[in-house]
Amino acid sequence: MQNISPFHLAIPVHDLSIARDFYENKLGLRTGRTSDQWADYDFFGHQLVVHEDTEFKGHKHFNEVDGKSVPIPHFGIVLPWDDFQNFSKHLTSKNVSFEIAPYLRFEGKAGEQMTLFFYDPSGNALEFKCFRNMDQLFAT
Repeated sequence: MQNISPFHLAIPVHDLSIARDFYENKLGLRTGRTSDQWADYDFFGHQLVVHEDTEFKGHKHFNEVDGKSVPIPHFGIVLPWDDFQNFSKHLTSKNVSFEIAPYLRFEGKAGEQMTLFFYDPSGNALEFKCFRNMDQLFAT
């Protein structure tokens, strides 16, 4: 696997204080710079910035994948297998409501992975996943 440069993603949230509570206390992300209109976070080594837009209303759209309604758009991170297991337990302990609870895909096949989906309080969909073998991230 190659060295990967951190990405930067800025997303809207309808209430900055609610978003800060979610990203800091529920997800456990480290806070970076902040203002009264935005906050940035260390999103597993990447930069996630939440910007307050009091008019923002998340739009829920789904595509069928593996017989499940996957939220579109979504963003997230691919974690190492054990980190994913620990993070999904952490989410459960923080009462995060899953849109799609953790489940195994492609069992015993190329690209075997676990995935889960949930929404932040503003309706932004997040996906976290892990691969049994990270070298199969782009396996077909």
